[in-house]
Amino acid sequence: MTIRTILVDDEKLAIQGLQVRLQAFDDVEVIDTCSNGREAIRKIKTEKPDLVFLDIQMPGFDGFSVVKGVMEIEPPLFVFVTAYEEHAIRAFEANAVNYLMKPVDEVRLADTIERVRERLAQKKSSEDAEQLLDVLAEVAPDRAAEFTDADGSAADRFEKLINVKDRGQIFRVEVDSIEHIEAAGDYMCIYTGDNSLILRETMKDLERRLDPRKFQRVHRSTIVNLDQVRQVKPHTNGECFLVLDSGAEVKVSRSYRDVVARFVH
Repeated sequence: MTIRTILVDDEKLAIQGLQVRLQAFDDVEVIDTCSNGREAIRKIKTEKPDLVFLDIQMPGFDGFSVVKGVMEIEPPLFVFVTAYEEHAIRAFEANAVNYLMKPVDEVRLADTIERVRERLAQKKSSEDAEQLLDVLAEVAPDRAAEFTDADGSAADRFEKLINVKDRGQIFRVEVDSIEHIEAAGDYMCIYTGDNSLILRETMKDLERRLDPRKFQRVHRSTIVNLDQVRQVKPHTNGECFLVLDSGAEVKVSRSYRDVVARFVH
């Protein structure tokens, strides 16, 4: 799959530098560049790219205005590129894939392109599923009805209760009551707001048992129940803290910042 990409920046050198770095990715095709927000809105609506690298501070229409300006169509994925760290939370609110600081770091760029690939793959899978349901509805409507309640079917695959053997006792923990989970080697510390339990299981195995629509990793060693997040607090270096219902604060590392965009609107 070719990722059709537009670069938007009022600094010519910034566009040239990003173009050079993007040459390392065979599946990224830069189809156009724009030097201001108005031009970007027009090109995005005309070209319908998959991805836009977007400078935030530009004369006239800034990057956030560009995002608002294309909401009437199915918008592309956005990656904000800026020299100003204080825009990070607004970038999350705009549902950006990532937030890159100038000059763009090659490792961070590679991580961003991988996220873009994942987002586009998920989008395609969703579209393929919808097309399949359309066909089923035409040729076998009785069978199609079995697939229409996708949310319920998906939810049934995940745990509602987790049995935790801790301190010689077995505790039955309701998954919805779990606030966050922290890894400590092959052990998981499960926090429910008023209690904490130790489960002998790997992070990878536990993730498979939890509904990803609610439970997301926000750090290499931390999973959070997104339903229990009540506040997002910005931190330095593009990181932030999630304040949970119990008052506990959980740090979101830069590698997982796109998680915040899923529930900050």
